[in-house]
Amino acid sequence: MGRPTSFDRDEAIETVMQEMWRSGYEANTVKALSERLGITRSSYYNAFGSREALFKLALERYFAQSPDRFLYGDVSDIPVLALISQTFRDVACARAADPEKRGCLAINSVAELVGIHDELGPVLVDAVMASAARFEELLNVAVENGELPAGTNTHAKALALQNLLAGLNVFAKALGDEDELWLMAKTTLEGLGLYREPGDA
Repeated sequence: MGRPTSFDRDEAIETVMQEMWRSGYEANTVKALSERLGITRSSYYNAFGSREALFKLALERYFAQSPDRFLYGDVSDIPVLALISQTFRDVACARAADPEKRGCLAINSVAELVGIHDELGPVLVDAVMASAARFEELLNVAVENGELPAGTNTHAKALALQNLLAGLNVFAKALGDEDELWLMAKTTLEGLGLYREPGDA
């Protein structure tokens, strides 16, 4: 069977993202993905190259729609701590709304591939550390805006926020209750002195 004329590359990346989110990278071989997309293996390689390349495309797509994506916008005119609090509220809501309890594609993949896959492991480490660095940038803005006192250890708090985000995504695979997930996140934010009423951002 040749490559179908109806083959839609963007739709295919969405399908692969969902499959890898559901069952992981290793379970989705080139053969399995080709069959799922309804294309031959040669068409797969022509369209995407390697399985690693397709995973990176799927990961980029995931990040573009993940509930924490709003942290990467312009924060010059909004209260940063309210934005952070709202983001964790959104993560709790999104994870609880997933009937399959898949958690986070990136964090799932960290557990599966870091220290094991030479090419994709470092990609995932970079993604997690970039998220922690973004939290630190946001907290530094909060200090500049007077939302946090001068001298706040923004590096330490950023690491704690990244740990909270990862933990929330993992815990959501076992606990699908939005209120409980939000309670966990809110309690941690309050303990860090970073909670502000969501919706004020």
